[in-house]
Amino acid sequence: MLAPAERRLRARIGAFALHAKRDAKETTGAARAAFLSGFEREVDPDGRLEPAERARRAASARKAHFARLALRSAQARRRARTARG
Repeated sequence: MLAPAERRLRARIGAFALHAKRDAKETTGAARAAFLSGFEREVDPDGRLEPAERARRAASARKAHFARLALRSAQARRRARTARG
């Protein structure tokens, strides 16, 4: 059985080797498409909007998602900074 640190190191080596041989967009394309289509389903669950309007709203939902992540990150950094004193 491998120690956790060795397992992580082996995983990193495998990832580096994969990305040395293939384009990252190729290996993550399906996951990225699924992630982005989730925003379209969020703004138009019944599929009634025009494609251009659905795409516009999905782009706004995606921006809101990442803005929320940025806010949480800033809050966590502030909490960590105050905890250190």
